[in-house]
Formats: sequence, C-alpha cells, structure tokens
Amino acid sequence: MAQVVIDRDRCKGCGLCVQACPQNVLAMARELNAKANVFARVGEPRHCIGCRLCCIACPDVAIAMRVTGTLYHYFAY
Repeated sequence: MAQVVIDRDRCKGCGLCVQACPQNVLAMARELNAKANVFARVGEPRHCIGCRLCCIACPDVAIAMRVTGTLYHYFAY
C-alpha cells in the first residue's frame, strides 16, 4: 500500500501535485502553514496507487512516497 508524505511547511501551495494525481488523492488544505501558505494534504489515502506523479510534479520537493515500508524521496537537494 502506498502512502503520501507531505512536508506541509515546505509546500508553497501551487497545487501542481493535486493536478498531477490521477486518483484525486490530494487536495488543498484550508489552513495555513508556517510560511502563511495553503498547502497540499492527503484527502483520500486509500485511493493512492503509488504512481509517484505528485512527487515528480512538486517543485518544492515537499512530497515523499512510502510504499510497503520503503520511503522514496525525489530530487532530494
């Protein structure tokens, strides 16, 4: 089973991950993060298929994917 891990304080709220998700797993939160931005949140975790398109689409590297115990980080710089 796949699990999306979002660093809410790193997210700037661009919404690219929400648009990239084919299963509509992600949504934008209504609260603000530490930088006073809205941020992406996991809305429907059971629908996640682990495609990692949200991780690739995120320009802030704020999303990681955990699939059956393995944590995948993309572009960790």
